[in-house]
Amino acid sequence: MWVTMRFIVLLLSLVVLISCSKQETPTQLQKINQQNKIRIGFLVGQSTYYLSGDGEEGFEYELAAAFADFLGVELEVVPFFSLSDLFPRLNNNNIDIVASGLTINKNRLESFRFAPEYRSISQKLVFKQGNVRPRNFAQIKGNLTVLAKSSHVDSLRKAQLRFNDLTWLETDEMDEAELLQQVIDGEVDYTIADSNTLALFRRYHPELSIGFSVTRNDSVAWMLKKDNDDSLYALLVEFFGEAQQTGLIHELEEKYFGHVRQFNYINTLSFINSVKTTLPKYQPWFEEYALDLDWRLLAALSYQESMWDPKAKSPTGVRGIMMLTRPTAKHVGVTNRLEPEQNIKGGAIYLSRLLSRIPDRIPSPDNLWFALAAYNVGWGHVNDARILTQKDGADADKWAEVKKRLPLLIKKRYYRTTKYGYARGDVAVTYVDNIRRYYDTLVWLDENASTEETLQIDDDQSQQFSDPITLEK
Repeated sequence: MWVTMRFIVLLLSLVVLISCSKQETPTQLQKINQQNKIRIGFLVGQSTYYLSGDGEEGFEYELAAAFADFLGVELEVVPFFSLSDLFPRLNNNNIDIVASGLTINKNRLESFRFAPEYRSISQKLVFKQGNVRPRNFAQIKGNLTVLAKSSHVDSLRKAQLRFNDLTWLETDEMDEAELLQQVIDGEVDYTIADSNTLALFRRYHPELSIGFSVTRNDSVAWMLKKDNDDSLYALLVEFFGEAQQTGLIHELEEKYFGHVRQFNYINTLSFINSVKTTLPKYQPWFEEYALDLDWRLLAALSYQESMWDPKAKSPTGVRGIMMLTRPTAKHVGVTNRLEPEQNIKGGAIYLSRLLSRIPDRIPSPDNLWFALAAYNVGWGHVNDARILTQKDGADADKWAEVKKRLPLLIKKRYYRTTKYGYARGDVAVTYVDNIRRYYDTLVWLDENASTEETLQIDDDQSQQFSDPITLEK
């Protein structure tokens, strides 16, 4: 009897100890709070996380920084260059979250947990301009290489059920941008790229073409280790709900991808060739008269206005390389609008004055986009669109919100309620998007010293010269 009672007491004590031990094990969120930091893994790339002259940038990086602020802890960036390195680090608790624009698919759901979806993308079969365009996997003639451990591999395995002869190579030695460069260099015939990455890359490599869409509307979400700890996941649900409601995600979409949704081969190629052949003649003046602006932004504005033609003239009478009206030219001290140095100087002064009219509370780069829109349609019309934005209950200091209302100024039911009336706000939106694209390309070419590259047009591929990429939201 005594032995039995002693055994029961020991057993109960053991249960209590185990229970206490379980209760004392901190949750993932408690660990994060104790360390006062959250470790987030990023695949390095222009659509996720990268280092620029201004520091750390990227869609995923800014979203992660906002989540760290939401938690009230510091963000520890853990950069990766391959998925093969990233996934084990997540499973081994070396990082808390993967924020790399990864898509949700069946295979990943078996091994990992996903936070709420916050955007969607598509996968594109990519080849070099000038080669025969494949319309499906059966028409592929050559080497198809994709990133190992990527969702592209899963898509190929699914496609292989239909196209029995489909084969491919997988690499862990390159990132997505390097693989796209291999296509340009002729080392790889085909690859698969996500639509957001491809849209950014084609700003300065227009010779990449799309064969067909491999997938459409793939859901994108952050990835967590698969376990029963809901502490961090619950706050991710709250954060993404709030980020959608406040417009944060839309704002970041506009900042990083809003100006690259449409791609035109001829336009992009002409611009890059003009950078090589025409820009050097005027670049010293752009640099000299840019004042506090980036000279490359001033040059991008000038290309949008005149394609760097000092004798350019519009039907409404604006003239010169910066396309100044006669009153504006007089206001900024330009006596001869056809003299390029004067015109560049005057255009820089005018843009600087427009920028000074933007409320100080509006930070960069939004204040720049407002100033560029004002260069096109005037600050009065831009401010009318800001008032419409405010009436809608949206943030009138955010370009992403005002951009949606500017086109309303062509509709009578809207412009008749504004101070300055009718305006081609839709044109102003395209105008700003184009300048942003040109500016991004100039920055990349300048920093990568790639202006000496010669790009060729293949006449047989003329049907692909205007090739839009849809970035699903």
